[in-house]
Amino acid sequence: MPSATAKVAIVTGAGSGIGRAVSLALLRTGWSVALAGRRAEPLAETAALAGEAAARALPHPTNVADPASVSALFEATRVRFGRLDLLFNNAGTGAPPVPLEELSVEHWRRVVDINLTGAFLCTQAAFRLMKDQDPRGGRIVNNGSISAHVPRPRSVAYTATKHAITGLTRSTSLDGRAHDIACGQIDIGNAGTEMTRAMSQGVMQADGSVAAEPVMDVAAVADAVLYMAGLPLEANVQFMTVMATKMPFIGRG
Repeated sequence: MPSATAKVAIVTGAGSGIGRAVSLALLRTGWSVALAGRRAEPLAETAALAGEAAARALPHPTNVADPASVSALFEATRVRFGRLDLLFNNAGTGAPPVPLEELSVEHWRRVVDINLTGAFLCTQAAFRLMKDQDPRGGRIVNNGSISAHVPRPRSVAYTATKHAITGLTRSTSLDGRAHDIACGQIDIGNAGTEMTRAMSQGVMQADGSVAAEPVMDVAAVADAVLYMAGLPLEANVQFMTVMATKMPFIGRG
């Protein structure tokens, strides 16, 4: 059991990309972290990359779209670490980049289930734990994406869920006040991960052309989340955008 001053986090989507980078940054700065993701092997790899800090990691395979699986994650975190100070709602997926009228309902529902319902279920579980712990309260950071502001072509499901995450963030901030729970959103653009590898080869632009886009080191995202997480609960970053400086976002379209 960590000391009373130790900080505890849950990171969803911790097996790769942004989730892995943020998990490692938290572990390396003294946090204990429950690593949540669909598959056990990538979570174990994330823990191993933390070196000696892996002793403070709890890999826990989780389907964020399943209420029972989410409940098991939060209960395992409570049993292992005793409390929860930070939830980073990061798990997400996209749908095939097809014309809007060709997107299947099955693909739509899968994106909504993971990106939106999953974030809601984890937020709900975090509230239950944070409001009853001593000292009470904590922080929730939602990964909104710059798609919470403007879409890419052929991304209706992903974009709709990321716009909805902004509503979840605002409602969580309001409802959390009574329980000392702060909530903010980080909107990320073109962080260098496996998912953005295609950016350097060229991706569809708003005018239908294909162009390569700049990316940034994912470490910049981890640093930003660490800053948000490190604030005292009486202060909050409500919204932050961190993006590759030269990506076509400002003026997109």
